[in-house]
Amino acid sequence: MHNQIQISTTDGTFLAYVARPSVTPAPVIVVIHEVFGVNADMRQSCDDLAAQGYMAICPDLFWRTEPDVDLTDQTEAERAKGLALYIAFDLDAGVADIAATVEAARAMPDSTGKVGLVGYCLGGLMTYLTTARVGADVAVAYYPGNADRHLEEAGRIASPLIVHLAEEDEYIPKAAQQQIVAALKDRPQVQVYGYPGCKHAFARHRGISYDAAAAALANGRTDAFLAQHLKR
Repeated sequence: MHNQIQISTTDGTFLAYVARPSVTPAPVIVVIHEVFGVNADMRQSCDDLAAQGYMAICPDLFWRTEPDVDLTDQTEAERAKGLALYIAFDLDAGVADIAATVEAARAMPDSTGKVGLVGYCLGGLMTYLTTARVGADVAVAYYPGNADRHLEEAGRIASPLIVHLAEEDEYIPKAAQQQIVAALKDRPQVQVYGYPGCKHAFARHRGISYDAAAAALANGRTDAFLAQHLKR
């Protein structure tokens, strides 16, 4: 059973894709999209989580500027559009929208009340910021672009967090990766993993930089981490 739900905020309402597990009540994962919107890749990520027994919800964070964005990384035009959406994106409003989604998820009748965050690229940055400012039962950030520009927030992170970094990331240079690692090294509940030889978005299904082995390793770590904190 797949559908959409509406999330209400003080600024208005927006849609979120939902993939439901076969058994409820279930823990909820809020999946936070990349610059390409709630696309086939994000829907597949939600469906995969539902198959593992979670309710997965992917909110449309671009609703304020352009609802229903659904792009791929396959063409220059789509990549340029994603970059433009990213530049125009209000990070603070995005955190508020994710917090509203988490609140709605906790209150859903088929939810256990436990909620995790999993975000990719822009969504990885949003996962990091939301974990620092709002918190979650567990969080996973894949290649969080520009996280090095917000390292003053690292000290606020109290939730369990994994950060996956591509060591050859063209958007997160090695110096920025080192700064991220250094800022998080004293947070005992945070784990940072590097993936040698990988470029940005190595876990994006069918993406131009997809690396099957690295994606399987990162996703396996993610799956175990989510289960540890949401299913026990």
